[in-house]
Amino acid sequence: SFGQKAVGITFNPGWSDEVNKLKQIMAVVIDDMNDLRNTTKSQEVKRLCSVAITELQGSQMWCVKALTWKD
Repeated sequence: SFGQKAVGITFNPGWSDEVNKLKQIMAVVIDDMNDLRNTTKSQEVKRLCSVAITELQGSQMWCVKALTWKD
């Protein structure tokens, strides 16, 4: 799906179950925003969905960093 591509669902070098779960959740939300973006007629809603998708991608990366951090 678009969301799976957006989060890089197959990139998980440590084979972490937590990372996989997080990416799956974020992919679903991104897919929801992408569906809305593709169906709305409102240019502002389209823009807001694009911003949300970008922010979700950033959040996902920071979450992965937190889940894989080694002191």
